[in-house]
Amino acid sequence: MELELRFFATFREAVGRKELEREFDDDATVGDVLETLEGEYDGLEGQLIEDGEIRPQLSVLKNGRDVAHMEGVATDLEDGDLLSVFPPIAGGASGST
Repeated sequence: MELELRFFATFREAVGRKELEREFDDDATVGDVLETLEGEYDGLEGQLIEDGEIRPQLSVLKNGRDVAHMEGVATDLEDGDLLSVFPPIAGGASGST
């Protein structure tokens, strides 16, 4: 199956581009895709999966829906799906004085 992958912030830097299309086995899950990416891009190694689960504070969306509210790493994928990977985001506005 062919998937569209999108990367944001530091993950975009690690991959070297914002989007790419990739072929995966027809029975691939979100976890399979993330593990493959960790193995292919040095900057992603150890950044996506921790103890068999998606790392805390990481957002992975399948077609705009957070896979944490689906089946996590076991979420099935279908041909043409869009998988978006967001690193943890820190910061924000400080209180006014």
